[in-house]
Amino acid sequence: MSNVTNLRQARKDRARADKRAAANENAAKHGRSKAQRVLDATQNAKAKKKLDDHRFEEE
Repeated sequence: MSNVTNLRQARKDRARADKRAAANENAAKHGRSKAQRVLDATQNAKAKKKLDDHRFEEE
């Protein structure tokens, strides 16, 4: 005898796999890793501090 397959569950599993594949594709296209985000934030903060340090303020 063959195994009984629940068609509803198989359909849901296939839909989940398709969504997961689409999400991975979008993450590869548009996403950045946490390390990249932290590096950008650090560089932006350093550039802002350097700019503020060179600001000339008259009193």
